[in-house]
Amino acid sequence: MEASEDINRLLEIMAALRQPETGCPWDIVQSFETIKPYTIEEAYEVADAIERKDPDDLCEELGDLLLQVVFHARIAEEEGLFSFGDVVEAITRKMIRRHPHVFARSDADTPEAVKAQWDKIKQEEKAERLARRKARGSASDPDTGYLGSVQRSFPALTEALKLQERAAKVGFDWSEAAPILDKIEEEIGELREALAENRPEKVKDELGDLIFAFVNIGRHVGAEPEQALRGTNTKFRNRFSYIEAELEAAGESLAAASLDRMEQLWQAAKLTERHPA
Repeated sequence: MEASEDINRLLEIMAALRQPETGCPWDIVQSFETIKPYTIEEAYEVADAIERKDPDDLCEELGDLLLQVVFHARIAEEEGLFSFGDVVEAITRKMIRRHPHVFARSDADTPEAVKAQWDKIKQEEKAERLARRKARGSASDPDTGYLGSVQRSFPALTEALKLQERAAKVGFDWSEAAPILDKIEEEIGELREALAENRPEKVKDELGDLIFAFVNIGRHVGAEPEQALRGTNTKFRNRFSYIEAELEAAGESLAAASLDRMEQLWQAAKLTERHPA
């Protein structure tokens, strides 16, 4: 086997890895369920490479993510469900159908009109999927209710944002950001009460309510919560690395440093961010 730009080579490699007699022992025993965590992990690694503006890593991580698609498709083909070709055909059909302003005729000529057109087509597709399920003898619809289109498989912050956006479309929303701050204060009070009562389940419930309210304020001010938190995570990493480096330069260690000492360096790191050398 040699490397190639042809997607068929990647399909051949995956088929060889899954070959029962001569394939890889690890790859052979995998299933949709066992590789699902890796699929999610690879998607996050793509996002990380984008945030770090590292084109080399981005190229590699996109390849890893593509491998996950090929892996799932190979398992599906072995089980007689669908093939990689079916995956490609399905997404090309969807893209053509959802972009009539590009591939057919449509009056959608603004981003807002395109978004409305996209949502309308998605609803048509949903009705068609339900009809196919009924034809197969399965009338159940996993996407019941107005909020059914919001996937439960999203990361929790993203799901919260999508739920709020969906509800806002029918007017279930705050009219402005200010009252949400009052709601946040209310939720903080309820969390304090739960902590004082030493009720772990109540604490978890109130913490969830508080995070949900924070997502709401982010949505109203145009700060996407997942990206906002990722930015804070990066900031935390950088500041903690500063603490580690300063301690090492002073002949000290993280394990032996007091909280007061680390807090002193944390504040120094913040000053360095504001006034870089």
